[in-house]
Amino acid sequence: MKSDLITVDPEILHGTPVFAGTRVPIETLLDYLSTGESLNEFLDDFPSVSREQAQGVLELIKDITAVA
Repeated sequence: MKSDLITVDPEILHGTPVFAGTRVPIETLLDYLSTGESLNEFLDDFPSVSREQAQGVLELIKDITAVA
């Protein structure tokens, strides 16, 4: 797992995958997008997540699902 993008730590939100350096779950971004909200809306609501982090995580998910 790319530690510069995602952190999984039992001390942070009980091990829920979060954006590195934040307490924002990756799932929150996916929830936003699945309900039709934009990446910009997510970034406005969670300023601790950088655009580069969000785009990197989306690319990582895209790569993983392409292999599966």
